[in-house]
Amino acid sequence: MYPWLWFWAPQFHFPWSGAVSQRIEPNTTWFSDVIKPGAGNAKIEEQAFAVASYGKQLGLLTEVLIGLAEQTKKLSPEAARSLARLREIKASIDAIKHDEYEVAASRLASDVQAARSRGGEEYAMLSKRLRPLLPKAGG
Repeated sequence: MYPWLWFWAPQFHFPWSGAVSQRIEPNTTWFSDVIKPGAGNAKIEEQAFAVASYGKQLGLLTEVLIGLAEQTKKLSPEAARSLARLREIKASIDAIKHDEYEVAASRLASDVQAARSRGGEEYAMLSKRLRPLLPKAGG
């Protein structure tokens, strides 16, 4: 049975007490939410990004632009400086990619070596899975 004035009863909440509701649904639209409504269609941007990331798109454009610029006989001084800067940027990005691939290759080699040293069925299964991925000797 409720007290007569239950709707008026004050509620006190001390730290770590009170309502504990929390939104736990993950926000999976973090990419699309970044695009302002006036800037474009977020659904189209998301689908375009699924086809090719911005980095991939910029990489392709950079390769085409450098190729075309190299065929041009005369460039203005500003264009020549921009082309040099674009080449520097591309070289830096290529170095980053190379370093990341080297780290991944080292990690993979280390993991395979660890499995090899343990031996047993685990290494036999790993060998069976990896062997088709490796090139044939002399090929």
